[in-house]
Amino acid sequence: MLGMATTQAQNEQLTQIGPGTFMGNLLRRYWQPVAVALELDENPVKAIRVLGEDLTLYRDHSGNYGLIGQRCVHRGVSMDRGIPEVCGLRCPYHGWVYDATGQCTEQPFEDTVNPEARYKDRIKIKGYPIQELGGMLWAYLGQLPAPLLPRWDLLVEPDLDRAAEIYPLPCNWLQCMDNSVDPVHFEWLHGYFGNYELAKDGQPPAMSVAKHVKIAFDVFRFGIMKRRLLAEEDPATSDDWTTGHPLIFPLMLAQGSKGAASFQFRLPVDDTHTIQTFYRTKKRAPGDVPKPFTMTYHDLFENEKYVPGDKIPNQDFIAWVSQGPISDRVNEHLTQIDTGVILYHKLLIESARKVEEGLDPMGIIRNADENEPWVVIPRENHALSAFRINREAEARSFDPPEGELAAR
Repeated sequence: MLGMATTQAQNEQLTQIGPGTFMGNLLRRYWQPVAVALELDENPVKAIRVLGEDLTLYRDHSGNYGLIGQRCVHRGVSMDRGIPEVCGLRCPYHGWVYDATGQCTEQPFEDTVNPEARYKDRIKIKGYPIQELGGMLWAYLGQLPAPLLPRWDLLVEPDLDRAAEIYPLPCNWLQCMDNSVDPVHFEWLHGYFGNYELAKDGQPPAMSVAKHVKIAFDVFRFGIMKRRLLAEEDPATSDDWTTGHPLIFPLMLAQGSKGAASFQFRLPVDDTHTIQTFYRTKKRAPGDVPKPFTMTYHDLFENEKYVPGDKIPNQDFIAWVSQGPISDRVNEHLTQIDTGVILYHKLLIESARKVEEGLDPMGIIRNADENEPWVVIPRENHALSAFRINREAEARSFDPPEGELAAR
């Protein structure tokens, strides 16, 4: 029946992403955007936390990137104070060097007094594959062999200026992602609430609120197409209905047109923290000089600051963070408005079970031909008529009956 929520056990299964967890095993099968490459220009070594693991990101003197364990296993010194070498990172305490695989390659004193022992060959810490693409650093924390790093269109298309906006958020990744398959929140959160917040400051409304009359969701090769039809829109011409708005499984959202398109990356830091990255692109006109990649950092919730709701991103953040560190799904009541959320959770569980069976989950790319020259993501205002024509052949629609909702 409508309104039934998840159990506590189901909520934990969906939200926990540490090593060995149900969702953690799934998310480790995908490349994760762990940093912006230019972050290492000022300091080539950085401590990061990803999927509940504390790690050290670095760039060595050869320009190669590494993502290794947090501490040297000799005396436990933090490697985020390490010294980049030609090939690897040197511990500041006694000079042990680790390469990008986490293998110890040098132990200066031991190598001098007892070279035959080759003790360094038996020393290894965590080491994960990492690649640069589109100005972002992508890491793979899962079972090898790793799939191909997807060449999503905005990361590699020519003649695009690119920028990243980073927002750390004190909440679980799933409440951020659920938002991506919730069309109707736009009417209320961004329309009514946004205008209300502006009115409190004596500002005019920013949005004309239109009523949602229809929502639908299609599963495609790389995720879910979220579609909406608003009052007074023509279903034959509204590309928000005919094409839709793509969630790229499992942790991305694509937005915008060819001229100014963007991705939203959601990086699970741990069970109660997420990094939201807006990856924005703008098409250059012929003859324009390329602009350098830029990055800005915004900690809106630092020291529990009051976050105004006058901007669309802030409105989303307020909704996500106000649910608490991990949303209490035991006491929520899902209805037909939440069809997309139910579908997304269903796909997460299906893909996690595939991983348990030793299979690739949804959207993994292993065929290089599929990845070249780049992977085009259908989106509204993108003029991908072939996607519209082939919708029935290539997508399976999801419109859960009441029983599906009750099963939650």
